[in-house]
Amino acid sequence: MSNYVSNHRLSESNKSFVNQLSTVVIPNSVQEALADPRWKAAMNEEMKSLQKNETWELVECPPGKKPVGCRWIYTVKYKADGSIERFKARLVAKGYTQTYGIVYTETFAPVAKINTVRVLLSLAANPDWPLQQFDVKNVFLHGELSEEVYMDLPPGCMVSAKQC
Repeated sequence: MSNYVSNHRLSESNKSFVNQLSTVVIPNSVQEALADPRWKAAMNEEMKSLQKNETWELVECPPGKKPVGCRWIYTVKYKADGSIERFKARLVAKGYTQTYGIVYTETFAPVAKINTVRVLLSLAANPDWPLQQFDVKNVFLHGELSEEVYMDLPPGCMVSAKQC
């Protein structure tokens, strides 16, 4: 990489960040993730969060119902100085396999419009108020569903060993 990219104009924290990017390997499969204790710990943390929030319960899929698949998404979260904050594994449903009007009837996601964000930043910047940013883990797990949704077991989940 050093033959193609020069980092001599970057600050020390940005150099650290760029170097971290080239050293961390994000897994392409569950098998790769389970082989690395850092990713395995991230997957366990996500599963504990899902269980703690009572997001789901383990049941048999009734006849006539089609379960939604799921998969793991892996990302690395970095601190402002470029060092690694944590390894994050997120379990996501394969919602694209569902059919509107048959499996579900509406969608909703609370997202702020960029104009609203700009107004809030402007209101805080004019009187020179301090701003803070924080991350809410598993914020979307608290929604109420009116439909029954069945999902396949997460890849790498061991039911007999109670590891899911």
